[in-house]
Amino acid sequence: MTSQSQSAIDVLIRNALMDECSAIASVLRQAFIEYEPYYTPAGFAATTPSSDQTRERWSEGPVWVAVQNGNIVGTVAVVPKSSGLYIRSMAVHPIARGQGIAGQLLNEIERFAVDHHHKRLFLSTTPFLKDAIRLYEKFGFQRSDEGKHDLFGTPLFTMVKRLGFVETESGD
Repeated sequence: MTSQSQSAIDVLIRNALMDECSAIASVLRQAFIEYEPYYTPAGFAATTPSSDQTRERWSEGPVWVAVQNGNIVGTVAVVPKSSGLYIRSMAVHPIARGQGIAGQLLNEIERFAVDHHHKRLFLSTTPFLKDAIRLYEKFGFQRSDEGKHDLFGTPLFTMVKRLGFVETESGD
């Protein structure tokens, strides 16, 4: 099943195609290259997987792309886990930032999570990605002590968003 959404700024959010791995890898690299000095070399390599590494991850969960004027300008992937839906490899190309594309990607993930009965979303980020952290907080994510605290020597922390499955004790 392919999910698609269109916004007023003419960006299409859709499921990625396997032959788009190279474009996805390029967006990831372009989005994070300005932060490379803050990562360890191994941490940066893990954050910016190659086209082949992206292809190897394909079976782990859905991947979406944001397409604007025929070009892939954003991407995100999720991995279903027993503890919730793990968000990874979220990026928007620098030329497309400030248009709400990351928010559209997060909305798409949340729709997917609700449709598939996930009770929470979680992700890992680094303290120096301040704009991303503000976006996650705006979308209801909160910092958590769970998860890994470094990515090959690069500082890391987990953020969690509980989804609206409210269970009452009285069974109302």
